[in-house]
Amino acid sequence: MKTIRIIPLFCCILIMVSACSHEKPYHVMTGINHTVYHIKYQHDRMLDNEIKEEFRKYYHSINPFDSTSVISRINRNDTVEADSLFMHVFHTAMEVSAQTGGAFDVTCAPLINLWGFGFQKYDSVTPQMIDSILGFVGYRKVRLHGRRVVKDDSRILLNFSALGDGVICDIIARLFDREGIADYLIEIGGEVMAKGKNPQGQHWRIGIVKPKDDAAGTTGELEQIIQLPQRLGLATSGNYRNFYVKDGKKYAHTINPLTGYPAGQDILSATIITKDCILADAYATAFMVLGSRNARLLQQRHREIEYFMIFTDSCGNYKTGYSQGMKKYMVLK
Repeated sequence: MKTIRIIPLFCCILIMVSACSHEKPYHVMTGINHTVYHIKYQHDRMLDNEIKEEFRKYYHSINPFDSTSVISRINRNDTVEADSLFMHVFHTAMEVSAQTGGAFDVTCAPLINLWGFGFQKYDSVTPQMIDSILGFVGYRKVRLHGRRVVKDDSRILLNFSALGDGVICDIIARLFDREGIADYLIEIGGEVMAKGKNPQGQHWRIGIVKPKDDAAGTTGELEQIIQLPQRLGLATSGNYRNFYVKDGKKYAHTINPLTGYPAGQDILSATIITKDCILADAYATAFMVLGSRNARLLQQRHREIEYFMIFTDSCGNYKTGYSQGMKKYMVLK
């Protein structure tokens, strides 16, 4: 009898079934490297060392918690040339920022800190504090000249955390592609890159759970199951786990970089499918800032994005919505 094992993720549940016999074995690599990861692939040998090397390159380039990384040195205004990975992530971030009207912005780290979701936490936040920080927040205030980052203000800080898990999913997927691996699933921090089939010869499936607005984060009950029939990236963002309550008011971790305040939109979670996980990760964050109405308008301009949203209406009723193209991935209709 086949057994089903459900692994909880940040905003979704990954459903996998026990392995059958194959010519090439399926290998599993799990662990914690700043975030939980679970990687499964079919190959004639294990690639643990190669995967760890890709993690090392990633953290050396864009990990803001590593004082020696490229991004940390840029944030300190050291004289440093960006590597190819940093440049790819930077260009992608700027592209998504432009397409979302600044709803996605990798320069808003000082605002994230201000509201208590970054390196620092302040006892209180005033409009004056927000205004002072907004003066050096904005994706148009930073650019690449060759391999050098140029800032309009030396206080500008970059943080790629909003798309970082998607980045490393893509990096490992490219490693597997170079190795000729046809069947794999990479899940890092709840973001997913999948290709081919699972050990039972079926397409990989991802479960989206119903969010619960408390510290536990989810009910464990499935809202939808998404099947990925080809090489695709999937990411989910939500405000129902990472928040705090002060003086009776809830402050969620998604900050609107245009206003400086927590987004406070109607979306509880947004699941995005695109060809690359870095884009899925970035757009999932942007959806949380935009809210359901503007998110729909964005997708109408960019049909390469497919979405499944869980949100509340004006009366507080729990609702779901999805793009037309998402239907072909949905198992529960």
